[in-house]
Amino acid sequence: MGALVLIPTLGRVGSRLRFVFVGLSVALAATACGSAAVGAPPIAPDGPLVQQLAGGVSDAGALKHLQALQKIADKHGGNRATGTAGYDASVDYVVGVLRDIGFKASTPTYRASGRDGGRGPQHNVIAQTRTGDPNHVVMIGAHLDSVEDGPGIVDDGSGVATLLEIATELGANPSVQNTVRFAFFGGEENGAAGSTGYVQGLSAADRSKIKLYLNVDMVASPNGGYFVQGGKGRDSEAAGPAGSDTIGRVLADQLTKAGVTDPQLIEFVGDDESPFIEAGIPVGGAENGDDERKTAREAKAWGGQARERYDRCYHDACDNIDNVNRDVLKHYLRAIAGTVAYFATSTADLG
Repeated sequence: MGALVLIPTLGRVGSRLRFVFVGLSVALAATACGSAAVGAPPIAPDGPLVQQLAGGVSDAGALKHLQALQKIADKHGGNRATGTAGYDASVDYVVGVLRDIGFKASTPTYRASGRDGGRGPQHNVIAQTRTGDPNHVVMIGAHLDSVEDGPGIVDDGSGVATLLEIATELGANPSVQNTVRFAFFGGEENGAAGSTGYVQGLSAADRSKIKLYLNVDMVASPNGGYFVQGGKGRDSEAAGPAGSDTIGRVLADQLTKAGVTDPQLIEFVGDDESPFIEAGIPVGGAENGDDERKTAREAKAWGGQARERYDRCYHDACDNIDNVNRDVLKHYLRAIAGTVAYFATSTADLG
């Protein structure tokens, strides 16, 4: 999760967690940019794949990937920053996991400047199911790079591990209506360079096939909260394009089903979802907070320590395997898996 390193064309400034604390019951009734949540249709009952995928993923499985990323950082100077050997080894690890479970993984390049980590071409990792309508793509992503100051196990190894565990449980040939695409982006900590390069590198026709993008950035912080993005804000930069409120509603519903009390709806502030917003693609987001402080109200609802940072190791060397909160990871993992399955099997429009 990059703090205050935003895509210039979006003009976003300020803290990463610039949100309004409202209960889910209020949040789902709020008016979102481009679409009104008031009177929105109820979330449809969970189908078999939603229950299967949400119930099948495990934090133990995700933890194995986090341990592997920690070992990579340990062997490469303590970090996995874009443009380093640690990042390249992280790419190789993700590609290996995906290919072992039957996916065809590619490593498309994007152009990075010196300030964006390294020089010349850098790599993302992309894989998708062999089943589902390829003209209707449900896309989920996380950033694979860390900052230079630490191994990035929560930020954003937790997102990477979440995607890999969902991909493992889903498999490459699931019974789905829509193709599911997994993305692991480089350069997020340096201006969302990887995701920007990916979206800008798509043809207009290929961009139109992406029906939604779900961003997963920090979902295992030791004092983490439960935040959902999609549909909150006065403009598309904050709320996402029309349809984003539906993604947020589904993710919040899945978090509640996973046992979370009153997940909070917040605005987007400029991460890997930003180029998708600029392309007019509906977006949602999952994040547990970074260096802001948990309120007393949140601590009462979710546990943890009030007036303490969500993640005291944010962008620091101590963001290692010992920084992981498995309870937060478990709740998000199940909710994100259920959300992916919901949209993978849905024939409804997002509007």
